Amino acid sequence: MAEQQQQQQFYLLLGNLMSPDNNVRKQSEEAYDTIVGQTKITFLLQAIRDVSAAEEVKQMAAVLLRRLLSSSFEEIYPGLTLEMQTVIKTELLTSIQTETSPNIRKKVCDIAAELTRNLIDDDGNNQWPEVLKFLFDSVNSDSVNLRESALHIFWNFPGIFGNQQQHYMEVIKRMLVQCMQDQENPHIRTLAARAASAFVLSNEGNTALLKHFSDLLPGILQAVNESCYQADDSVLKSLVEIADTAPKYLRPNLEATLQLCLKLCADSNLTNMQRQLALEVIVTLSETAAAMLRKHTAIVAQSVPQMLAMMVDLEDDDDWAMADELEDDDFDSNAVAGESALDRIACGLGGKIILPMIKQHIMTMLQNPDWKYRHAGLMALSAIGEGCHQQMEAILQEIVSFVLIFCSDPHPRVRYAACNAIGQMATDFAPTFQKKFHDKVISALLQTMEDQSNPRVQAHAAAALINFTEDCPKSLLIPYLDSLVQHLHVIMVAKLQELIQKGTKLVLEQVVTSIASVADTAEEKFVPYYDLFMPSLKHIVENAVQKELRLLRGKTIECISLIGLAVGKEKFMPDASAVMQLLLKTQTDFNDLEDDDPQISYMISAWARMCKILGKEFQQYLPVVMGPLMKTASIKPEVALLDTQDMESISEDDGWEFVNLGDQQSFGIKTAGLEEKATACQMLVCYAKELKEGFVEYTEQVVKLMVPLLKFYFHDDILLSQTLTCYSAESMPLLLECARVRGPEYLTQMWHFMCDALIKSIGTEPDSDVLSEIMHSFAKCIELMGDGCLNNEHFEELGGILKGKLEEHFKNQELRHTKRQDEDYDEQVEESLQDEDENDVYILTKVSDILHSVFSSYKEKVLPWFEQLLQLIVQLICPSRPWADRQWGLCIFDDVVEHCSPASFKYAEVFLQPMLQSLCDTSPEVRQAAAYGVGVMAQYGGELYRPFCTEAIPLMVRVIQSADSRVKENVNATENCISAVGKVMRFRPECVNVNEILPHWLNWLPLLEDKEEAVHTFDFLCDLIESNNPIVLGPDNANLPKIFLIIADGVANESVKTEDACSKRMANVIRQVQGSGGLWTQCVSTLNETQQKAIQELLNTA
Repeated sequence: MAEQQQQQQFYLLLGNLMSPDNNVRKQSEEAYDTIVGQTKITFLLQAIRDVSAAEEVKQMAAVLLRRLLSSSFEEIYPGLTLEMQTVIKTELLTSIQTETSPNIRKKVCDIAAELTRNLIDDDGNNQWPEVLKFLFDSVNSDSVNLRESALHIFWNFPGIFGNQQQHYMEVIKRMLVQCMQDQENPHIRTLAARAASAFVLSNEGNTALLKHFSDLLPGILQAVNESCYQADDSVLKSLVEIADTAPKYLRPNLEATLQLCLKLCADSNLTNMQRQLALEVIVTLSETAAAMLRKHTAIVAQSVPQMLAMMVDLEDDDDWAMADELEDDDFDSNAVAGESALDRIACGLGGKIILPMIKQHIMTMLQNPDWKYRHAGLMALSAIGEGCHQQMEAILQEIVSFVLIFCSDPHPRVRYAACNAIGQMATDFAPTFQKKFHDKVISALLQTMEDQSNPRVQAHAAAALINFTEDCPKSLLIPYLDSLVQHLHVIMVAKLQELIQKGTKLVLEQVVTSIASVADTAEEKFVPYYDLFMPSLKHIVENAVQKELRLLRGKTIECISLIGLAVGKEKFMPDASAVMQLLLKTQTDFNDLEDDDPQISYMISAWARMCKILGKEFQQYLPVVMGPLMKTASIKPEVALLDTQDMESISEDDGWEFVNLGDQQSFGIKTAGLEEKATACQMLVCYAKELKEGFVEYTEQVVKLMVPLLKFYFHDDILLSQTLTCYSAESMPLLLECARVRGPEYLTQMWHFMCDALIKSIGTEPDSDVLSEIMHSFAKCIELMGDGCLNNEHFEELGGILKGKLEEHFKNQELRHTKRQDEDYDEQVEESLQDEDENDVYILTKVSDILHSVFSSYKEKVLPWFEQLLQLIVQLICPSRPWADRQWGLCIFDDVVEHCSPASFKYAEVFLQPMLQSLCDTSPEVRQAAAYGVGVMAQYGGELYRPFCTEAIPLMVRVIQSADSRVKENVNATENCISAVGKVMRFRPECVNVNEILPHWLNWLPLLEDKEEAVHTFDFLCDLIESNNPIVLGPDNANLPKIFLIIADGVANESVKTEDACSKRMANVIRQVQGSGGLWTQCVSTLNETQQKAIQELLNTA
């Protein structure tokens, strides 16, 4: 009786869990969470099997039981008695066979699949063999319900056969084929096609299996076609997933796949969503299997008009031009989907293929009397700019002339689209676009901005102007400054009046940003216009306090701070205090701002600009600024691991983004607030950089915030997480510098807090751009902290990680070699392989950076640790390796010699000969690395390297004297050879005939490209002059005019800086000559005006 009462209470609880009343639901969830796992399972199973229970109660019970097994399996199931475990398995299978409601039956199949997923052990044994027998029996059963259930379980968990999969391969295939051919039951055919797709997806890496199952694809395609006309797009969605994850599976039937998608996309009887999904298959293939798709250009060419037709699907809207609030794009609309598809396919297949296909269509559309076609043609031009970059650049003149005509089209939405195309091209083709078309574009945009009766067009023209000025070289903008400023001022004044009279603000929001952008590019040239704008801008910030003006106020704050930064401290200072008070007032009201208030991120950026303007004086404001900044930087995104079923209840509109993890699971992250978080972290980096020790009070809390962000990655789809990780990495060395003033103990504590996380993230970060940022920061930290900053565990972990990176480098090269043998290999594939190669080499440079910082901090003590990497580095300098490998391999050995000598000589046999041979390499980068090596051997290597220095001299002289040694690509290698010859004469004179080489060496000076090596040569030159070397000075100081010339060119070229010690020594040489009148005149008379100026500057500053 008591048990029955409990069960009744439990049903009540299940009912309340579905209550629309939040409080009731919350209390029920708390009550449910207190029930022990085993009891939950018993009650839930009973509810599912209870014939008398209401359907929604049974449904809720089934969902909860599946969730329980999904999220808490390890905590609950192994603790159950064997008997209880058997009961669960039996009950589930019985329930599937007896349940009459299709909905509940499906949910019980989901539970069975979830349980099986958890019952496959690490060796792939399925601990529930009865479920496999059930599958086979059900598939062959006469009952449609049982066949459906078997397919549903297999679709939900295609890995159900575990390590027996190979054994059952033919059976699985037969089962799927048989069900896909079930003529009487269309939904069995549909489900079998989904199950086959799921099986293919879960075996995406198994080429043999994909080949073996390729004859199922025609059946899947047939099911796609049938199901779409039954208003079911589930199989079509599976096809999109195959195109994304296992595109090679489609190869044998690619033509048929593309034809089907094209047919569906063109059929206006289908829903927009279905047509867009059909197009998505083709577009996805352009991204995941571009080379394969390029062999079917005829079909791609047929898909382009489909995308354009979607872009014409626009509504006439009379209020459009006057709208004062911009709604977000409707991503379900055909127009947006078509534009996005065009953008992606152009990027995927490249302009060589897409531009010829689309150019004529666009030209025809632009001449159509219906505005929708002209609008779509211009939007299409904007969309393909990135993908067709190279090909469009060649005909940019023609395109721009054509687009500008539409700035005065009779229809406002076409004028809007013309502004859109200009803005997009200004970004895609910068700065070429600005250099070639500045006069036409600026006047067209200013004219369009005067369109008073269509504020929406005005605002978009202002937005295009922002894109144009952002990437416009300053010198090009200056001649237009007067005209630009006058126009912007007139519009701003007019729109301020409109704001007061009518409350409209859209154009004003854009114009304020246009002013900011012009000031940002013009810099100090904006000073004369400062007083024209600043009073009005301050007026807006003071008075625009209503909720609907938040964005305007935020943008105005941004504008004021950008103008301040442009005109500089002196001009801005009289207003600085008033502006700071305005910002402080907003800041104190900050706590009342809602979390999604757009002012927050503008405020945060404005504070950082004020910090740049005021420098150290900004420190006094930190107590006010840091609270809200830390609050925003500490936003934690909501995350969830969801089953495919759960996802259906959460929509992406609520700010959730999803990443498919396969196996019916997705990872969800609510991205609201992440952009603000990223901005705030960027500002913290800015404060640490600008204020240095002035920021020390906050280093501890900032470090605690930043270190966990190193692990803040969810997936490539969520770009902001990468940005956050980069800011986090960038902040580490800066925070250590800030903390230095607190003394070594505090600094070491802080470093220990960072170090583990940095090393771990080097090992785990999947994105190469982010990884290189982390590695760069780690190397800087080691240089800052120096000897003793890494313990044995750190070294062990770091060694393993670096070894892994080098091994991966070689493995990736082999993979690229294999891809070059692939049947789909073509020149576009080669381009992307070269991009991958550059990425790999970039990571190699960071490995070199880390080793450099370790060698320079630890010296020869670190060599035993380095030996685990030695063979891999030797492999890099093999003559057969690509030049970049040899360059960076030599750089690493250069560091070993520079920082770990004389102990470095024990590796001489593995690197000395390759280094000598590399002095004459065809690649200048390799020659440069080898020459630098000779220089450090002479300077730091010690006695044992003498014979090698002798051998290297004639080889380097040959490089320096070759006819093309000073052409652009060779000059750095040549200058390193000159410097190295100088170092051998300076530090190892016994290895070379100094008297013979020195006159030549003097003729080779000065070094103008490699500033670091230039300092070494000037240092040596000063040694020789100060010791009155007769060869350098010449008989009766005859060489002095030549020495003056060398010094003057070096200073004019900034090869030496005032702070370099040698610049003082050079100034002294000149002063000594100044004292002897005739000689001085003789020396100065050979110099041109620039050189004389340089000598004067040296005397004044050094």
